[in-house]
This record gives sequence, C-alpha cells and structure tokens, in this order.
Amino acid sequence: MFRTIFFLIIALLGQSMSIGQSKRLDSIRHVIESARPDTTQVLLMSSFSYELSFVNSDSSRKYANEALDLAKRIDFPRGELRALKCKADFLETNGDLPGALKLGFSMLEESQQNNFVQELSISLSLIGNVFYDLNDYAKAISFYERAVPINETLKNTPEGSFWKFWTEINLGTAFMFNKQLDSAYAHLSEGYIATKSSEHWHPVFSMFFGDLLFRIGHRDTAVKYLHTSLQLFRNAKENYSVSDGSRILARFYRDMNLTDSSIFYAKISLAAAESIGYKTTMLEASELLAELYEPNDLKLAIFYRKIYDSINAILYGPNQVKNLQKTITDEQDRERKIEEERTAYRERVREYGLIAGLFIILGVALIFYRNSVQRRNANYLLQQEKEKVEATLQHLKSTQAQLIQSEKMASLGELTAGIAHEIQNPLNFVNNFSEVNDELISDLKSDLLAGHTSEAVQLATTIQENERKIIEHGKRAEGIVKGMLQHSRTDKGERQLADINAIADECLKLSYLNQRAKDQTLEVQVTANLDPTVGKIQVIPQDIVRVLVNLFNNAFYAVTKKMKEQSNRYIPAVSVSTRQADGLVYVAIADNGIGISAKIKDKIFQPFFTTKPTGQGTGLGLSLSYDIIKAHGGNITVVSEEGKFSEFIVSLPV
Repeated sequence: MFRTIFFLIIALLGQSMSIGQSKRLDSIRHVIESARPDTTQVLLMSSFSYELSFVNSDSSRKYANEALDLAKRIDFPRGELRALKCKADFLETNGDLPGALKLGFSMLEESQQNNFVQELSISLSLIGNVFYDLNDYAKAISFYERAVPINETLKNTPEGSFWKFWTEINLGTAFMFNKQLDSAYAHLSEGYIATKSSEHWHPVFSMFFGDLLFRIGHRDTAVKYLHTSLQLFRNAKENYSVSDGSRILARFYRDMNLTDSSIFYAKISLAAAESIGYKTTMLEASELLAELYEPNDLKLAIFYRKIYDSINAILYGPNQVKNLQKTITDEQDRERKIEEERTAYRERVREYGLIAGLFIILGVALIFYRNSVQRRNANYLLQQEKEKVEATLQHLKSTQAQLIQSEKMASLGELTAGIAHEIQNPLNFVNNFSEVNDELISDLKSDLLAGHTSEAVQLATTIQENERKIIEHGKRAEGIVKGMLQHSRTDKGERQLADINAIADECLKLSYLNQRAKDQTLEVQVTANLDPTVGKIQVIPQDIVRVLVNLFNNAFYAVTKKMKEQSNRYIPAVSVSTRQADGLVYVAIADNGIGISAKIKDKIFQPFFTTKPTGQGTGLGLSLSYDIIKAHGGNITVVSEEGKFSEFIVSLPV
C-alpha cells in the first residue's frame, strides 16, 4: 500500500510543466477530495502542500497543518514527518529560520529512532537548507553529504530519484557559494546531463548550472540557460523558481553593466518572492535594487533599502540569532548524549564478548586437552610430522610476506622518487627566484634611499617578473599534488547503465566550449559519428566523463598548437565516433594536430610524463584515464603519426 501511494505521488509531481501549474494542482486537489481520511490522504496533502509552496505559501501551510492533524489522529508517524517537513519549508521560506531548524532537528531525531530511512534523508537536507540560508555553506554541505549515501540505497524506490536530484542540486549550489567551483561543476554538470529527459528537474539544473558557468567565464551560454529555464518557470507560474531565476539574471546583467536589464529582472524577482513570502530572495533582490538605484534615484534606493532592512531584521535579528543558538546547542547536547549511550553500549557488548570468549576458549582448551591425553601415544609420530610441516609452512609464509613487503617498499620508493623529482623542479624555481627577489629588494631599498627612482622602477619590474615565475611554478607543484590525490582517491562511484553516445557528445561540447572560453578566435571543425546501436552499458558515468573530457582537451590542445605553427590553410579538426564489436564498445577521439612521436608513444600513460610546456600540464591526466578504463575492464590504445594526426581508442566491455 505504501509503495502504491509513493507511485501515485511521484506521478502527480512529475507531470510536465507544459500542462500548466493550475492543471497540475487541480489534479492533486481532485485526488485529495476523493481519498478517504487515511495514510493516502496524509501523503497526498503533504505533496499538495509542497506543490503550493511554489505559488501560495499560506495555502501550503493550511494543507500541511491538515495533513499533520490527520496523521496524528490515525497514528501515522511517517505521515507526521512528511507534514512537518512542509511546515518547516513554510517557516524557512517566510524567514523563521530558528523554527525551521528546530523542526528539522526534531524530524532527524524521530527518523533515527524509528529507522525511517527516506525521512532521515529529507531531514538532513532540510537542516542543510537552513544552514544554507544562514550562509554557513560548509555546515550545509556536511548535512547534504550525509544524505547522499542514504539516497543511493533508495535509488530503486519510487521517490529515490526525486530526493537524489534534490540533494544533488543542494550540494552543487552550496559548493558554488562556498567557492568550491570544481566540486560544484561536478555535481551540477552531472545533474544537467542526467535530467535532460526530466521537464521537472532539467530547468532547475539548467538555472544553477548557468549561474556556475557565468562565474567561471562562460557568460553567453550562462545567459542562454537562464533565459530558457526562466521562461519555463514563468509559463508554469512557479513563483519560487521565477524569483530565483530572475534574481540570478539580474546579478548577471549588473556584472555586465547592463543596469536597465538588471533592474527589470530584479523587480520581477522581488515581486515573485513577495507573492509567496520568499524572504531570502526578497532580501537579495531588494538589496540589489537599492544598489542599482543609488547613483541615479536616491528616493527609490532608500525605498528598497527599507525593504532590505525589514527583511534582514526578520531573518537575522537578535532574537533569531538567540533562538538559533539555543536550537543548535540543544541538538549538540542531544547528539552528545546519543554518542555517550552508544559508547556505553559498545563497552557493555565488548565486556560481554570478552567474558563469552573466555568461556569458549576454556571449553575448547578442555576438549583439546582431553583429546590430547587420549590420543597422545597413538599420534606421537604424526604430531612430530605435523610440527615439521607447520614449521615449513610458517617459514614459507614468512618468506612470502618478506618478498611482498620488499616489492611494496620498492614500488613505494619508486613512486616517492618520481613525485619528489617532479615537485623538486618547481620548488627549485620558487626557492631560487625567492632568493633573487630578496637580494633585489635590498638593492631596491638602497636605490630608493639614494633617490635613484629609475633604477628602483627597473628593479621593481624585475621583482614583479620573478613573482610571476614563482606563482607559475607554485601552480605547477599544486597541479602535481592535485593529480596525485586523484590517483590515490579511495571513494568509488557505483556502476549504472549509461548512454555512451550521450556522454561522448556532451563531453565534446563542454570541452570545446571551455576551449572557446579561453580563446574566442578558436575555430575547430568538430564532428560526431555516433553509432545508435551502441545503446547503454554499465559504467561509472562521472569517471568516464573525466576520461573523455581529458582526451578531448588533449585533442584541442594538439590542433591549437599546430594552428599556431602552420599556415592559414590548415583547418583544425576534432572528431568522436562510437561502434560496437565483439562484446566491446569503442569510443575513438581523433584530431589532425601535432601527433605523437614514436619515441615517446610508450611513455604517454606513465605518471608525470608530459609534452606540454611547464605550467600547462602535470603529466597525470592520461595516467589517471588509463587507470580508470582498466578498472572498468577496458583498455586505451593510441594510433598517431607525428605532425599529422592522433587517435585515442577507448574500449569498454558491454
């Protein structure tokens, strides 16, 4: 029964935006009215409250309260938690962050006590959202990450994908605001690709992925993504998402010095947020409008500043801070008591285990002693032979262990020597330039004291150039360390069915987009010949994305370098093709760039080997890619002719 209810709710929540917000809400309202006052109606009212939170917060609170009352009457604890989640959403949206956090911790405790796995994930994400609104993004990320493994265990349930994407979008945006852009890109780009067939989730990922792309310099693509998603939100009349999308667009246009466009979208954001009492977006939109109007219209600037001040007092006033501190302290006390109880329980179990083990050992000893006495005479010679065999076996095991340890130490020494050698070069540059700068600074002081300004300026220029070299080689060392950390990472993704054609096509586009962002004049002939019969295979998608993006980046580097060396008649080209044969799927990435010398072809997959200039590569990309494909049971081969072309062929088992 409970599984059927989940299917019904997800079907209603997942209806296309194109049918209109009002029609979707009418569908849920009709089902609620026809349902009996039981667990089904509780879950439906909770879902309806969630839907209404995007358009009418007062109605959302009404249905949440009704769901909570009914759940208590029929003794339905999971329904109570779902209704409390809706109430907490209302409190968070309307600025009562202490109240929302208190409800979140209460839900967390109830979920843990009753072992409600899905509700535990929901509670963790809800608490993370409150810390997100408090701008404590590190704390928010810690709660979101606790929900990730829980969602993985529920991925095959009706609601699993919904909460998985919910956590994914939260993690991506929290990393973005915490200035961890690489982590943000990993989550948001993966979600953007994974939700392309979802009309519910894809616009949301498109909006925040656009925000991230703008921050890393892809402005045109970012604005396009934002406009597309915002139009879908406005068509569906989802004021919650309209306010967020308009606020992000307003900030884009402000950063692009397009003040009129920024004001236009900031006003849309403020109006949409006010219609549902969305306090955090009201705060940001009013602050932005006050800033934009201040140079030209002081009256309007003061008007919006007053709105900002009133919302800021609601969200972060003294009473709010006091209540938040009390809630957090109470939760810390609760967790400390739980940990003390767990420690005491473990000690008791350990004590009982030791006692039981002691009795078992005594019993076994008595049995062996009795048998030994009875059989001593008959088995004397056999015992002697057994002792000889055991001694020999022990000697062999000891020898084997020593050999294994020696081999491990040799491998470790070789790897350590390689790392030390690679890092020593940039460190030598850093040390040498630092020593030179120290001497130059002394000379600079002397020239300044003597009034030799021209010589001082010349010395300062030399010091500045040396500092650039120090930064360049410091980043080189940093790249080596990051690459080795990727080699040594212990976290492994889970294999799942993935469309190799879609991954290859998306990686090609993203890599080319990244190269174009670095060099606006770059024009490369890009082609994709993807066999539609390849279908889906079991892989770890994020690892395959990492491999293909690295290979595409190398291809674009090869054609760019050749383009700088060749005449204008050279037309750079990068292509990708897929095919299936003999139980393997082949992905071939080719370019007509500088090619690879036959002398170094056998070395390109070794750690730290690179043909790129200092500072442009660490020599770990192909090594890491090789390890990933080998872990999938596949292989990477390369066909190349120096000065003409290169083709990397990735094979993966079907």
